[in-house]
Amino acid sequence: MAEALLSGFINVVVKRLISPEFINLVVGKKLDRKLVDRLRTAILAAEALVADAEQKQFGNDRVRKWLHSLRDALYTADDLLDRLFIKAAIRNKARIRRPHFLDLSARKMVTKIEDVVERIVDLERCKDTLGLREIPTGSSSWRPPSTSLVKGNVFGRDGDQQALIKMLNDNNDHNLSVISIVGMGGVGKTTLAQCLYNNMDLMDGVDLKAWICVFENFDVVETTKNVIRGISSGVCSLESFDLLQQDLKEKLSEKKFFIVLDDVWSEDADKWNSFIVPFQHGRKGSTILLTSREENVGPTVQNYSTYSLKVLSNDYCWSIFADNASFPESNGSSELEGIGRKIVERCDGLPLAAETLGRLLRSEHRVKEWNNILFSDIWEFPAANCKIVPALLISYYHLPAHLKHCFVYCSLFPKDHKLDKDELILLWMAENLLRPPKKGETLEEVGCECFDHLASRLFFKRVQYGDKYFVMHDLMHDLATFLAGDLYYRFSELGEKEEMSILTHHLSYDHSIPKKTCSSSKIESLRTLLYINHRAGFLKAHTMLPCDMLSKNKYLRVLSFGRLDIFPDPIDKLIQLRYLDLSWSNIEVLPQSLCNLCNLQTLKLEGCSKLTMLPNGMNTLLPNLESLDIRGSPNICRSPEADLPPNLKHLGVGNCEEQVRGLSWMGNLDNLTYLMIVGDGRESRIKSYPEVGSLPHLPSLITLELWFFNNLETLECNELLRLTSLQHLHIVRCDKLKNMEGEKLPPSLLLLQLDDCHSLGEDCKSKHQQIWSKISHIPTIKVDDRQIY
Repeated sequence: MAEALLSGFINVVVKRLISPEFINLVVGKKLDRKLVDRLRTAILAAEALVADAEQKQFGNDRVRKWLHSLRDALYTADDLLDRLFIKAAIRNKARIRRPHFLDLSARKMVTKIEDVVERIVDLERCKDTLGLREIPTGSSSWRPPSTSLVKGNVFGRDGDQQALIKMLNDNNDHNLSVISIVGMGGVGKTTLAQCLYNNMDLMDGVDLKAWICVFENFDVVETTKNVIRGISSGVCSLESFDLLQQDLKEKLSEKKFFIVLDDVWSEDADKWNSFIVPFQHGRKGSTILLTSREENVGPTVQNYSTYSLKVLSNDYCWSIFADNASFPESNGSSELEGIGRKIVERCDGLPLAAETLGRLLRSEHRVKEWNNILFSDIWEFPAANCKIVPALLISYYHLPAHLKHCFVYCSLFPKDHKLDKDELILLWMAENLLRPPKKGETLEEVGCECFDHLASRLFFKRVQYGDKYFVMHDLMHDLATFLAGDLYYRFSELGEKEEMSILTHHLSYDHSIPKKTCSSSKIESLRTLLYINHRAGFLKAHTMLPCDMLSKNKYLRVLSFGRLDIFPDPIDKLIQLRYLDLSWSNIEVLPQSLCNLCNLQTLKLEGCSKLTMLPNGMNTLLPNLESLDIRGSPNICRSPEADLPPNLKHLGVGNCEEQVRGLSWMGNLDNLTYLMIVGDGRESRIKSYPEVGSLPHLPSLITLELWFFNNLETLECNELLRLTSLQHLHIVRCDKLKNMEGEKLPPSLLLLQLDDCHSLGEDCKSKHQQIWSKISHIPTIKVDDRQIY
């Protein structure tokens, strides 16, 4: 049986209660041992019911609410215990020996923990009423596959491709045609559109093409900007809608274009009529291709046609399932095939469901486990009443508990949001969602493993060069949102009159935050207040949180803002904070009290153009800081008294030649494993990098990324040889790079990745023998995501 979602969280709380550090600092000083034992007993009694409740919640709303209430109680307990431990550790460091239980705040905390114990005991007493039974939690039968995410084959869509190609060719006499591929979620609309978009014969004669993912709430201005970016190498600096339409008209005039608008929902005729105007000026044969779950979406034009995509036959679904399960190569047998074909019949012709279950059983050889999937109660889940596909639910159910938490956390992001892998791992770390590291393993490595496992199960899908940006399929997002329940909320999708549940602990918001709802007096236990800048390519908007938001929610672990003008006073009281994002703020000074955040792991200061220095004493007062981002903050250059913490592992610098040329002022960087250096995208004085003596001693550096050095012509190999642990060198948009001086690159290098370096291009082996002789020893070389060696 898979480990229940709550079991992993229960383990975190119980381990805290029995840890030697907690016992030494808290038990007997701030908490009575009997109260600690009562809390532990109550939690373990409830845990025995969790596995049964997690299965029965589907179709039983009372059980679902019971789970939410238990989750809320556990969150409250963990918040209180974490705060007690931190305060005790601060007192101990300051050598304050006065008995803590005499403190008024400590007595209040004890009362709150007693209330939590009673809540959990009351929930456990409900088991008979709800029909819950004790099932011991066990480890999941799921095992991670031996390979990373592999692009699957396309089965059963040849006829659909040919029919659509004929529709496109039949419209070659028209200046603009709009074709909409319509079908239910998971049926393969996007896959079919990708096949057409990458068909070389079909694209012959096309001057411009772009792939645009459209948000659910179709924004005319934003989508127009995205089209311009798509056909202009990502560049669009205009804001006025009139200027945007004029610019797009000019770019499309007398050009044959092929534009894909993926995942369209809007039926607003006025919006579409406004959006479509510039597209009327293309050359004959120009096409807009839509994918949508609805038939009545898209612009009303003379040459509009719809293609309905049907579900696949069981035979084709079997081909998809077998391809993803590596059947019969790794686990083939007639008995397994018989079970597998019955599983496929229950996928109802949805390729995504067959693909996901195939991945689930990819490295499983036991008949018992295949039967467990076939006879799971989850197939009986009333999918007609919601958007959850049972096959995807089964794939989720068979994840280990910590991966379930990581997946559900992604419900904070809106649909179609580009997930930054590195950023998401930092958030998981801050929220304590990851499993404990094994001996010799870092928490960052655990996070990377978790992300890769979820990606291999198709919970995430890569959307851009390299392994950095991913999205969630709509159905996966629906699943995460359903499982998150009231625990997570996205303000961007909250109605004006709708209020958050008192059970909400994780909240994301954007520039359109409804202040009245946000200031609800009930919300006092947030762990997450996350600003989502989901309009890619734009700076953060000014967003003012209600003034009481931070003072009320003192248990915050993740906090990020839109643009700020003044440093908010209550922040330095948030001693449980692990992640703080002040990027693109206008603040001029970081107060010394920022160093009160002794548990801070991540500090993001990107684009803080007015900020001149970091707080003094960071190296001793922020011992847990592992990630610092000062890209685009050019005035943070030299501050001799602000040495960085010795445990720093991630560092982003750039947009300032002094930062780029020399990093030695930053102090001890012996533990740094990841360094991103970003140019300003203009013609700087920097033509070779790294310059002699510019790199400090970086003995642990594994990954080096260089971005946007538009004038960079030469890479200095001799300097890079000093990076004795370097395994991954990633160079992005360095258009003039064509030379490598000195000896070969570091022998430890395992991957060289070149993206949008147009002077090299994919044919670098034939055109640049001088470079090739220096990099031919590297096991893997990728150019624009294509492996060429």
